[in-house]
Amino acid sequence: MMSDDMLSQDEIDALLRGSAEPEEETEERKEINSNDYISSMEEDALGEIGNISFGSSATALSTLLNQKVEITTPKVTIIDKNYLEEEFPHPYVAIQVQYTEGFSGVNLLVIKQSDASIIADLMLGGDGKNPSGDLGEIQLSAVQEAMNQMMGSAATSMSTVFSKKVDISPPSIDLMYIPQGEGEENLPDQDLLVKVSFSLKIGDLIDSSIMQLLPLGFAKSLVDELMNGGASEEVAAAVSPSLESPAAPQPEPVYSSTYEEPVRTSPKHASPQHLGGQGVYGETVNVQPATFSNFEPTTLGQQETKNLNMLLDIPLQVTVELGRTNRSVRDILELSSGSIIELDKLAGEPVDILVNSQLMAKGEVVVIDENFGVRITDIVSQSDRIKKLK
Repeated sequence: MMSDDMLSQDEIDALLRGSAEPEEETEERKEINSNDYISSMEEDALGEIGNISFGSSATALSTLLNQKVEITTPKVTIIDKNYLEEEFPHPYVAIQVQYTEGFSGVNLLVIKQSDASIIADLMLGGDGKNPSGDLGEIQLSAVQEAMNQMMGSAATSMSTVFSKKVDISPPSIDLMYIPQGEGEENLPDQDLLVKVSFSLKIGDLIDSSIMQLLPLGFAKSLVDELMNGGASEEVAAAVSPSLESPAAPQPEPVYSSTYEEPVRTSPKHASPQHLGGQGVYGETVNVQPATFSNFEPTTLGQQETKNLNMLLDIPLQVTVELGRTNRSVRDILELSSGSIIELDKLAGEPVDILVNSQLMAKGEVVVIDENFGVRITDIVSQSDRIKKLK
């Protein structure tokens, strides 16, 4: 017989079940099934938009940083704004972009603060191996410029995809550390957000991720316009097959870009050309040599002379260039009144005279009634001018 002070096994089990229920409910609230809010077709469409946009952004970032940049296929998920601390537990840098033309919405680009420090160091002329731990005003400006180039390139790609002009506002940048309540006020004012996460690799310096946050309503409007609006047929066709049947697993594409000088192939190694023969599918094709008009000098008639005279009044922009130089972002930001910039021209060397940005002549600087002028000393030959136009 049990004492009144002791609990039965059934009562102990009930108490244990009662203490576990709140944890199960809390865990259930944190997990969000993306298919409850966006279909698999919409998820594929958002991934395709991200592929095209950030594929071109990788090229822009590679050119800026002079490093190989790789961005892989994105992963699309739905996150609850109330649980951002679990999604972003570390210090991040958030770049907010507002669409001013083509769309009405906001786009937030999020990267880790440590990755932003490496990008800033590369932008300021460093090697990215020993970046500053803190992001000052100059470092944030450098990161902002890099992200501006990326988002500008992405907007250009979206213009092609959606067959309309897409423009963005200058990006605003801010530090975001959700556990301490920093930067949360800059997030889109919606409870549910679409997170498009890309794997980002920059040379051997960064192997991390870069995330794009979109309000759920804005993301769904993009998909609707992609499928039903003026979007490119190729992109729409790439997404449509997901409606019919699941395709076989495809290898994950990697969008990479390396800043390199173009390799020129000598014409003497070109493959020989043949006239006549068979086409790709075996049919006989008739290939004829190209014929060109004779460009021997001819005497212009009265009407042709009149037409030529109409061109003589077209204004052209004439520029006299003293010299040029290349400087890093760090050097430009350190300029002040009295700073001296050394150019690539020697003292007394002729200056360049450009007409509509094309080099036409060289000359020397003179003074005419207290105004500067230039005396032409050499005209660039016609063959050289034609080469520069190519």
